Amino acid sequence: MVEMPHFQTFTTNTGPAPVGYVLAIAGSSSRILFDRALLEGLSTDADPMTAAAGQVGSQVKMRVGTSWLIANVRALTLDSAQGGALIAADIDFLGEGDEDADGTLTRFRRGVTRYPMPGCDVFPVTTADLHRIYTAQDRAHIGIGSVYPTDDVPAALYVDAMLGKHFALVGSTGTGKSTAAALILHRICALAPQGHIVMIDPHGEYAAAFRDTGAIYDVGNLQMPYWLMNFEEHCEVFLTSSGAQRQIDADILAKCLLAARAKSRLGQEIAKLTVDAPIPYLLSDLTGIINQEMGKMDRAGDTAPYLRLKGKIDEIKADPRYGFMFSGMLVADTMAAFLQRVFRMPGDGKPISIIDVSGVPSEITAVVVAVLSRMTFDYAIWARAEPQRPILLVCEEAHRYIPAEAEQQSSVGRILSRIAKEGRKYGVALGLVTQRPSDLAEGVLSQCGTIIAMRLNNDRDQAFVRAAMPEGARGFLDAIPALRNREAIVCGEGVAVPIRVRFADLEEARRPASGDPLFSELWRDVGGEDQILARTIKRWRSQGK
Repeated sequence: MVEMPHFQTFTTNTGPAPVGYVLAIAGSSSRILFDRALLEGLSTDADPMTAAAGQVGSQVKMRVGTSWLIANVRALTLDSAQGGALIAADIDFLGEGDEDADGTLTRFRRGVTRYPMPGCDVFPVTTADLHRIYTAQDRAHIGIGSVYPTDDVPAALYVDAMLGKHFALVGSTGTGKSTAAALILHRICALAPQGHIVMIDPHGEYAAAFRDTGAIYDVGNLQMPYWLMNFEEHCEVFLTSSGAQRQIDADILAKCLLAARAKSRLGQEIAKLTVDAPIPYLLSDLTGIINQEMGKMDRAGDTAPYLRLKGKIDEIKADPRYGFMFSGMLVADTMAAFLQRVFRMPGDGKPISIIDVSGVPSEITAVVVAVLSRMTFDYAIWARAEPQRPILLVCEEAHRYIPAEAEQQSSVGRILSRIAKEGRKYGVALGLVTQRPSDLAEGVLSQCGTIIAMRLNNDRDQAFVRAAMPEGARGFLDAIPALRNREAIVCGEGVAVPIRVRFADLEEARRPASGDPLFSELWRDVGGEDQILARTIKRWRSQGK
């Protein structure tokens, strides 16, 4: 039977007295024993961190030579062999700091170089310790709230590390995910008012949040030229067949599209023109070339692929819903002006572009997102010889565009997966926001160096996020189902060590329009239903917003 050392209950100059000792050491995960009576004695301490000592998710420290080791409590078990006087705790080491002359912790860094020996005293971490652990020092950072359970220890994200290796924000509906995303982006914009941020907004939520600090684009003013699409994206829009017929149609489209691009003045200036080159062409030229090729067919049956292609192109040209992309006004070479607007080059103090795709016809929403994502990546590749202008691409509802099922993956899924794997080499950062991380393509979440996990109610989603997070965060991950609204577990490159954070309040005018409707109040508001229906039906029929 292990004898519990005698612990004095006085407070030392390094904070509270020891509350336990190390029982076993095994690499990153080890085991300690707490004195239950001493923990109960600290539960009323004025310092919230000291009062929370011994709880799952709290931190403890151990002195090893001239260093302080910091560990996170992951699991607790009552030690019945000691009559319930001891509590066994599994811990994960987070990092270490130096010990100053007065015994305080300083210069904290991730990772452990020396481990404690069994029997080493264990102390609770204080709020003063947290200030030293989480201080952002001289690294570029943004403040997003406070470290739980304190109100005054600022929680900071290291911007360069977070963006350099991508980040993901996950959380079930109603946990405050959209507001948290808006808060993070507002802070980044304030830190870098000349930055370059593109956000794909599928529900039109974020325009209200960034009306004063960003550029808002929707189907009314996006003016995205159709000829920016590459061949794969053209196929997704213009091809209606499947199986063997689809390959025949694709071959015809490739031949005719290349000829249409080559017919333009810009196309004639390029010696080795490819079908993917973003060269302006007229849709009338494309249909004219399809007609010419169709005229060369001997049998009437051979003309079916040409008729399918021509019919789809004519249908899109005539549909006013597609006007933002397939208008005859978008034939001029506006590529430079389009990239300048969307990438905010220069941004004039408004570094973020909100691309509201809620009004885009559902059949081509994925293609529009694919074009925007691919243009971001291609620009970064072809601008390697120029002064670097890194771009942050944020994708809300990411599981819609990078689905787990490989057979459902389209051009947008492939380009976003490629950005996740290769983007940081070229200065493209990816931010994924999703409520269903388990529906994301395998490996995409693990490419995100920083994960911000809000409450997840689904067991499968919790397991998916747990698998993507580093080992040292396991104690924090167990708290994911119990997080309150506007709380998150943050781990990875963007923080010194994993933390549970309470997000700061965001002013009403800077929040996205994503609040839940208050049925009990709204259903009491009556009158004017005739006008509501008339206006709604008018917009509905004209497909206007």
